[in-house]
Amino acid sequence: MKVNGYEIKPGANLQGANLYRADLVGANLYRADLVGANLVGADLIGANFKDANLQDADLYGANLEGANLVGANLEGANLNGADLEDANLVGAYLEDANLVGAYLEDANLKGANLRGANLVGANLEGAYLYSANLKGADLYRANLKGAYLEDANLEGAYLKGTILEKKEETPQDITSLSQKVKELEEELKKYKDKFNQLKALLGT
Repeated sequence: MKVNGYEIKPGANLQGANLYRADLVGANLYRADLVGANLVGADLIGANFKDANLQDADLYGANLEGANLVGANLEGANLNGADLEDANLVGAYLEDANLVGAYLEDANLKGANLRGANLVGANLEGAYLYSANLKGADLYRANLKGAYLEDANLEGAYLKGTILEKKEETPQDITSLSQKVKELEEELKKYKDKFNQLKALLGT
């Protein structure tokens, strides 16, 4: 398909393309070259940007809800105020990206590189950040409530005012905890029995 005179297809060369407020819902731009493209306010819901190059692209206020950005290069991209709810950003490269006020609720950022990214005021509630690199990132007043941060690198990250409330326990977590308590109680009972046996032997 064509949008604003540009051919929208996998592997398309869209360097510097003007796609301001373009309707690209569900578009397939797998491995497309969008370096420096203007995607301000674009509707990109469910779009496929897997392995695409969006370096220095302007995505200010763009709607990327549920978009596939696996392995995409977003280095230095402007995602200020962008909606990335439920987006798949596994292994995405976001070094020095501008994500001020971005909406990343429940986004999958497993292994993503966010080194030096600006996440001031960003909403990362429930986001999956396992093994993500947030070294030197600015998370001032970012919302990380319920976010999964195991093995994430937060070295040198600015965390003043950041909401880091722990994720609520799931029924599975509670069941697991109850099982551990039961096991400890049984272990304690064994020690008590041994202690009583020892006391009896010593005649005390």
